[in-house]
Order: sequence, then structure tokens, then C-alpha cells
Amino acid sequence: MAMQVSDHDQDEPMSEINMIPLIDVMLVLLIVFMITIPVMQHAVQVKLPQANAEPLQPPPQAVRLTVLADGGYRWNDETLQEAQLELRLQQIGALDPQPPLHLLADRDVRYERVAKVLAAAQQAGVQGVGFVTEPAR
Repeated sequence: MAMQVSDHDQDEPMSEINMIPLIDVMLVLLIVFMITIPVMQHAVQVKLPQANAEPLQPPPQAVRLTVLADGGYRWNDETLQEAQLELRLQQIGALDPQPPLHLLADRDVRYERVAKVLAAAQQAGVQGVGFVTEPAR
């Protein structure tokens, strides 16, 4: 054991920092990091999608179906009767990919006519139906 010889009085406080606890903490941290670093080096395998050089097909043009108040239908500005409408709905129901069907109803049309069109579209296998509203005039 070493004795500390100083010319300070014993009543005066010590002004030196005790470095031993700091060194102990640093050594413990060093050991913890040495143990955990090999665990952190494990790689995770990720399957990334492969790039395809084929050009993308543009989405099909949407079909605009208008239910008129006078009992008729309009398919992209072409007037149709009810029998023709069911045939057209079956045609787009058979396509892959299907074009979206945008349904626009006249203000004075009864809801039951719109419901009949929706039921016919469902029976024909049409997947995407959207409702379109016109701004107030």
C-alpha cells in the first residue's frame, strides 16, 4: 500500500477526481459492446422484386354509363336500349383487365333504375363501378 504524503491539512477537502469508478464503468461497457457486436453482424435475407423490361400496358379507358330520366341509357355518348346495355355490360365483364364503369344518373331518374343497372353490372361480372356526380348548373 502506498501512502500519500502531502502538505495539505486533513481538514481540507480533496480536490482530485476519483477515476476508479469511471474506469470500471468504461471496462464494463467495453465488455458489453464486445459481446453484442457479433450478434449485430447477422444479415437478413430480403427477396427484392426483379426489374422487368416489358413495357407496362396502359390501363383501359373508363366507360361512362349515363342513366337518363326518359328511360334510356348513354354509353360513352352513344344511346342504348336496355337489351344492348346488358350485352355491353357482359362484354366488359369478360375483359381482362376490366375497364372501370363510371355511372352517372340524371337528377330526375328514380333510384330503382340505378339499382337495376347496378344489379345488371354485378350479374355481368363487372368489378369496378364508380359513381360520378356533375357540378350544379
